[in-house]
Amino acid sequence: MRQRTAGLAADIDQSQFERILNNAARLAIVGIGFVVLLVALQTGKVFLAPVTLAIVIGLMFGPVADRLENWGVPPALSAGVVVLLLLGVIAGFGVLFAVPLSEWVARAPLLWEKLQVQLANLKEPLESIGQFQEQVASALGTNGAMSVQVEDASTVTGMALLAPAVLAQIAIFLASLYFFVATRDHIRISVLSMCVTRRMRWRTAHVFRDVELKVSRFLLSVTMINLCVGTAVSIAMWVIGMPSPLLWGAMAAVLNYIPYVGQAIMVTVLLAVGLGTQTELFQILLPVACYAGINFVEGQIFTPHFIGRTLTLNPFVIFLSITFWIWAWGPVGGLVAVPTLLIAQSIISHALPSKPVAPRRPVWRTVHMSDREVLLANAAQAIAEQRQNEENEKRTLEREKLPQGTGPSGVEPTAG
Repeated sequence: MRQRTAGLAADIDQSQFERILNNAARLAIVGIGFVVLLVALQTGKVFLAPVTLAIVIGLMFGPVADRLENWGVPPALSAGVVVLLLLGVIAGFGVLFAVPLSEWVARAPLLWEKLQVQLANLKEPLESIGQFQEQVASALGTNGAMSVQVEDASTVTGMALLAPAVLAQIAIFLASLYFFVATRDHIRISVLSMCVTRRMRWRTAHVFRDVELKVSRFLLSVTMINLCVGTAVSIAMWVIGMPSPLLWGAMAAVLNYIPYVGQAIMVTVLLAVGLGTQTELFQILLPVACYAGINFVEGQIFTPHFIGRTLTLNPFVIFLSITFWIWAWGPVGGLVAVPTLLIAQSIISHALPSKPVAPRRPVWRTVHMSDREVLLANAAQAIAEQRQNEENEKRTLEREKLPQGTGPSGVEPTAG
């Protein structure tokens, strides 16, 4: 008997060890797949970045193409109209940028001299930082301060080498946008035809519908909001006497497509321009304060009102998505970060449907309870209600289970 017990324990330990090995192997496969995905995104960004951006822009202009096709315009022609419309919008922003930007380029040497004068006031703090660096270096046993080497490279040569790649990406983007808009219905039908079951086709069709609806609504709403932000920034810069107000408004509208990162870049640019053109602290910080106020009103009032809660995402997830895609694809990654989150949200919500954690009887909120305490209390209440429902269903099944050897009426069956 003891030998049987010992053998059973050994078998149990072996099965647990095998289960741990299987789980570790699965996690290793997932990790290897994730690393391969990162390498593929980095390696193929010349092709993948413009194609992904074309798909996102195509989803944005999908309602425009649908409206044209409802009027009898062929899909090939409607796709061409969408491409020309996008080029017109880009040309309009280019005109807004070109003239003021050329003026600032001409004033760049003078601006740099003024900026150096302003930065000269920071000489003493920088010297104290240098002394601290020397103390740290001596404490660590190094014989000198850190040195920064700047390689001498020709700007003209770099631009000449970069131009073919940029032109190739623009060509890939325009071609991908045209063919995606022209053949989007065929793509949908082809994907649905590969679904073997009716339930899978139903879920895939709803994924297409939600992706088009969410991405197009989000991008169109954000575009209108960004135009309003750009207009407000231009007016504010004109009122306070900032030179080239149209340039700062157009820049604010474009950078507002990239949450958090775009606003940080805009604040940095305005602060640098203020340091280079103004002398008093109030005048230096006034453009930044105006932009921050406009951005605060936009983020707290207009964006939640026009976009709605259905398209809101976790800010931490948005920040992670932006940093990841900027790391992978640069500025193009910042533009597609939020739309890819909406696409992933639509796919996951239909592939893995889940019920919201909400109790039937919400917890009564008191004066001293915070939002976090109310959320946790409601979640605990929902879990308790779910557990109670499971216990009730289990008891009901035990009551309905017939005793062994009895018929439906409770009378012993007669022998044949």
